[in-house]
Amino acid sequence: MAGLKPGDKAPDFTANDQDGNPVSLSALRGTKVILYFYPKDNTSGCTAEACSLRDGKGELERMGFRIIGVSPDSEKSHRGFIEKHSLGFTLIADTDKEVARAYGAWGPKKFMGREYEGILRKTFIIDAEGNIEKIFDKVDAKRHFEQIADSCK
Repeated sequence: MAGLKPGDKAPDFTANDQDGNPVSLSALRGTKVILYFYPKDNTSGCTAEACSLRDGKGELERMGFRIIGVSPDSEKSHRGFIEKHSLGFTLIADTDKEVARAYGAWGPKKFMGREYEGILRKTFIIDAEGNIEKIFDKVDAKRHFEQIADSCK
């Protein structure tokens, strides 16, 4: 199967957030969504990315966006990550990796010469009708808010 590209309909999903509440993309119609995939709560790169989005949240909201992060961590882990870093946005517990697979954000990775399967750091900008506007395959974790804001102006 070919990967998703701008213009494609974003795959719908339903998964639990940090509080155990179901979140589905179809329920967010009418809202622009930043759907970002990251490997693990409380790791240096993932924390830098989340804090960048947190720091730019006000501007992103003024641009009409809702931020949703996705990782395979548990609801409890997400709750702690949000509290520790005052994130103020939704994190999806994709423990079965179904959402990541649907978006092509699960696949082969390499670290220190070792190959394994894992979350690929990717961000999808989804318009209010549920179509993919932009995909970031090369995420600058420390400047991710600026990356998104600059590309959406």
